[in-house]
Amino acid sequence: MLSRAVVRSGAPARGAAAVGALAALWLATTGGVASAQTIGQQVRADDLAALRQIDAPKAWSESKGSGVTVAVLDTGVERSAADLAGHVTLGPDYTLGADPRGYAPPHLHGTYIGSIIAGHGSGPGDAEGMIGVAPLAKILSVRVILDDQEPGFVVYNENANYDDAIANGIKYAVGHGAEVINMSLGGPDGSRSLRVAVAYAIAHNVVVVAAAGNNGKVGRAFTQYSYPASFTGVISVAAVGARGKRASFSDQNSSVVVSAPGVSVVGAGPGGSYVVGSGTSPASAFVAGVAALIRSRYPHLSPVQVMQAIVVSTRRRPARGYSPAVGFGEVDAAAALTAAGQLAAASAQHSGLAASAHFGGGPAGPIAVIHRDRGLIIALAAVAVAAFVAFAVLVVLLIAALRRRRAQPPRSASPPPMAPPTDPPPPWPPAPVRPVGW
Repeated sequence: MLSRAVVRSGAPARGAAAVGALAALWLATTGGVASAQTIGQQVRADDLAALRQIDAPKAWSESKGSGVTVAVLDTGVERSAADLAGHVTLGPDYTLGADPRGYAPPHLHGTYIGSIIAGHGSGPGDAEGMIGVAPLAKILSVRVILDDQEPGFVVYNENANYDDAIANGIKYAVGHGAEVINMSLGGPDGSRSLRVAVAYAIAHNVVVVAAAGNNGKVGRAFTQYSYPASFTGVISVAAVGARGKRASFSDQNSSVVVSAPGVSVVGAGPGGSYVVGSGTSPASAFVAGVAALIRSRYPHLSPVQVMQAIVVSTRRRPARGYSPAVGFGEVDAAAALTAAGQLAAASAQHSGLAASAHFGGGPAGPIAVIHRDRGLIIALAAVAVAAFVAFAVLVVLLIAALRRRRAQPPRSASPPPMAPPTDPPPPWPPAPVRPVGW
């Protein structure tokens, strides 16, 4: 196998970039290079190793993602890729104009991510090549970013005309049947339009999964937040190696919800190639695939419940239950389906309250009354009436006291003045008046 290309994501000034580093492996059948069949078999072996790490084969006895559409907001998914043929619907391209006219995008990163989510295999009996976490799911490809090597990459990231490309892609996916959205992309700009679009998707019953980011370094305790992963309600995914330890490049901050394999992960590429990549990009794709399995088996669970099922069922949980490095632990597909089944059963026992099809909506309406304790209601009402009467009496007494106080004459602080003393009576007979000086 010969190295074909290397794609590395940067830190663009605006917009977002694919999150991951990929090395494409060219499938050649001449010149002494391994045959396509041999490579396809090796790909399947490597692929199954990663799938077993999250216990996906065990989950397939319950769900393979049938009936679920996963929107892949990325660099575009190649419809003709053997491992995805018949499973990809193409949406709009929100990057038009960034590349020169006539340039054919490679769709490298997007095809790679799509195959990890919903590859169905290739070759005789589909026994070779990539099989995804949810091999019966469908992919809705919406092109919202460019592969790093495209000539328009800098134009896209520096031109304000593309600021809302991802937000527009989210809205399109919601309006065209996506039940899960995967965004293996990110950037430092948590714009208002992107935040509103993410909230719009979740409010319309769509599970949103995103890559946590690849800015981590050895010894760095905290990394900058990446968006859309860091928005509330998004399942932010970190990358771990085969032993469940955080990959050195994986971001670690409080946005991380769970982790998944992200080191040397194989996937399909364009033009009959296969790709080995490392990053939180493939990690996000694994979790999006698990969300598709849950959505297929338990379609009435809300996005919050899907996230809850994934979180409570993780393996290799941190010692204290949570860590900014790996979140609540590494995703476990089979255990997540079991947890989802328990949530679905609990929802059914509560008359569908928790299993509403939409936030604030669904068959039961925004609020469903599942029990009334009439005795308690009457007692609380009596207490409220008594409290009101006591308050009214207190107000009346206070008013009466104020009126009595106003009716009393004012009191002086000093005693009233005393009358001047009267002169003593003159002596009798009166004394004679003499001239002065006598």
